[in-house]
Amino acid sequence: MPPIVLVRGDITTQDVDAVVNAANNGLMGGGGVDGAILRAGGDVQLAARRELRDRIGALPTGQAAATVAGAMVARWVIHVVGPVFNGTDDRAPLLASCYSSALDVADELGARTVAFPAVSAGIYGWPMPSAADIAVATVRATPTDVEEVRFVLFSDDALAEFTRAAG
Repeated sequence: MPPIVLVRGDITTQDVDAVVNAANNGLMGGGGVDGAILRAGGDVQLAARRELRDRIGALPTGQAAATVAGAMVARWVIHVVGPVFNGTDDRAPLLASCYSSALDVADELGARTVAFPAVSAGIYGWPMPSAADIAVATVRATPTDVEEVRFVLFSDDALAEFTRAAG
């Protein structure tokens, strides 16, 4: 189990091997983390996403795929599509799959340090306490060669929930 590091900050500036992008199925950018990563990665990130989209089509919810990072410090971006929260449907396994699939891709790439956002906890509406619990528990339960998992959180409230979940 890799150590978990919690920071409040900007995921696009993290000095890690790979950053995880909370993407949409079409991979071509949107708001929040996805838009920030696309802007930070520049033309190289945009071209890499187009190539990935053209090769695989839409990325299924809960799955992960990687591209080069472009102009960011990180070498790679691991794209995951989180589920939209729905109070009547248990989509927790799909959210957990985002984290375990991203770690699997990180292992395939040889990434030793990975930075995650709080997947699905923004515009997709996942309640932060639940998102934090699922993220931390999944990372702890997923066998990986990654040596450090960093959760990069966008607010003091998100940092507090991840701190609570990490114990």
